Amino acid sequence: MPRARDLGIEIGRLPPGPANAITDVDGVRVGHTTLIEGESVRTGVTVVLPPLEPLFAGAHRINGNGELTGLEWIRDSGLLTTPIGLTNTHSVGVVRDALVAAAQQGGESPWSLPVVGETWDGVLNEINGFHVKPEHVASALEAATADAVAEGSVGGGTGMICHGFKGGIGTASRVGEDGWMVGVLVQANYGRRARLRVNGIPVGEHIGPESVPLPRHGLDEGAGSIIVLIATDAPLLPVQCERLARRAAFGIARTGGMGEHSSGDFGLCFATGNRGLETDEGELALRMLNDRRINPLYEATIDAVEESILNALLAAETMTGRAGNTAHALPHDLLLEALSR
Repeated sequence: MPRARDLGIEIGRLPPGPANAITDVDGVRVGHTTLIEGESVRTGVTVVLPPLEPLFAGAHRINGNGELTGLEWIRDSGLLTTPIGLTNTHSVGVVRDALVAAAQQGGESPWSLPVVGETWDGVLNEINGFHVKPEHVASALEAATADAVAEGSVGGGTGMICHGFKGGIGTASRVGEDGWMVGVLVQANYGRRARLRVNGIPVGEHIGPESVPLPRHGLDEGAGSIIVLIATDAPLLPVQCERLARRAAFGIARTGGMGEHSSGDFGLCFATGNRGLETDEGELALRMLNDRRINPLYEATIDAVEESILNALLAAETMTGRAGNTAHALPHDLLLEALSR
């Protein structure tokens, strides 16, 4: 499926990385397991693997009606020490436990506190069927690659809906003015149709339910959540990572998200610019980006979040699932027509 830039849509002024994906940050890999079975199984799991060593990290809660496990230790220690899993709301536990088991099989520390985020796919997926199993997490880990990232209705994004269209996984990257890379991956499952904006243009107002029907699910339109993962190779300290994580909210807002009461919206940023943090040495020599040079990273983050959400929408295809509920894809021709107005 074409991505935003394939359609001539460019978000912001900063250039993307080679793959325009979170994997443009060296050492980051992504894997998916997608479960589509029968009439009502529409779910899966996505794993994001940073370099397997402690990394400085920071997180931000935009609205807290959701889950991203392990955040208290990240806030307290400033470190991310595990892979990150993304799945549906009722599969967080099994994904977390499977990541613990994988760490033990890999001979890592006997202590593990994995980070697992969720959004609710119960419109299209029989969420209480608990279809995600440990072997599906293992498959996603095995499939993890630094190559191009599959987007749309894949992995944890399989059953997700975004701004009244089929949503899911999306990714993008930016190269900041000082050459630092910022990569973003989202699991997008939020937003009202009429609020959808692309490059500031209210495209959702022009693609109404008379053109593309809204999903039938009995929930308040706009109910849902988004998880935003941000990676950078800049030498950031934990407080700076947290500041980047906060900027995820700006990218979500630019697309029309507002962190509604029912939303679980979280940003998590990790930085690979300081390595070798796991040591018995009494002192560590660290690098820190001058705060006066951090604004380009904010810009890179905001633009990459917006483009990641758009890429998720563009890659996702129309899907029918549980109880015959259907989430229609965002039609590319109608999007371009709306933008041309």
